[in-house]
Amino acid sequence: MKIHKVAVLGAGTMGAGIAQWFCQVGASEGIQVELSDAAEEQLERAKNNIHASWDKLAAKGKFTQEQVDSFKSALLLKEDFSKDCDLFIEAIVESLPIKIEVLQKLSAHFQAKTIMASNTSSIPIDAMARELPQKRQGQFLGLHFFNPAPIMKLVEIVQGHWTSAELTENLSQWFEDKGKKPALCQDGPGFIVNRLARNFYGEPLRLAGTEDTKVFKEIDDTLKEVGGFRMGPFELMDLIGIDINYSVSESVWKSFYYEPRFAPHALQRKMVTSGRLGRKTKGGFYEYS
Repeated sequence: MKIHKVAVLGAGTMGAGIAQWFCQVGASEGIQVELSDAAEEQLERAKNNIHASWDKLAAKGKFTQEQVDSFKSALLLKEDFSKDCDLFIEAIVESLPIKIEVLQKLSAHFQAKTIMASNTSSIPIDAMARELPQKRQGQFLGLHFFNPAPIMKLVEIVQGHWTSAELTENLSQWFEDKGKKPALCQDGPGFIVNRLARNFYGEPLRLAGTEDTKVFKEIDDTLKEVGGFRMGPFELMDLIGIDINYSVSESVWKSFYYEPRFAPHALQRKMVTSGRLGRKTKGGFYEYS
């Protein structure tokens, strides 16, 4: 599989991280990465953050200045994507109607060769694929990266009902060659990781019961010490965004016909309602300066 031009829609944390990773692994091969966002200020902010990240990595000796210069040259901010992109990945808001609207518009824009993918963490791939032209359905799949995308090796390659098996196999090999750990999975609620992770978040929430930072820390520290996790569930929810975590919890719960073991917790909803979403708002289960 040859990928020369990648388009990423959505310059938030995930979209920017995905674009950064493609530049890092592909710039030496001439891969260009086009990044776009509906908000111009967000797009500029993403570019500045990505450049700052590369500069820090160069200062630490992780990359040479020559490599960083090539990464920066490979990253292009675009209002409209080139029609001849080989791979398109949407990393926008977790809303099925919005995703469908965007995918339908871009399906008509890109050439027939373009692989189209969603970075959704919980929305069924088939729910989006069914709204695409039949000729596009075989070239559509889920590519679920994990935060931070330039560091986390896992990528879920989600095969929908219409997705070409050859496509998923070829992409799996391509990602493996580039240092990722691809996990092939069928379309289903939460795919692999987010289905398993519901209990990692849900049980600690039920154990804590109410808002108590001391209890959150005790649970986090115990799971890190005994379970070997790098981050505890409350730390991780703050990093991901409590609103995003809550949305995924609701989606998986509803998809499993409200099975109790997947149920969100009232504490999640309380945090979202109050606007305390984690690190991005400087406060969630913990406070951040």
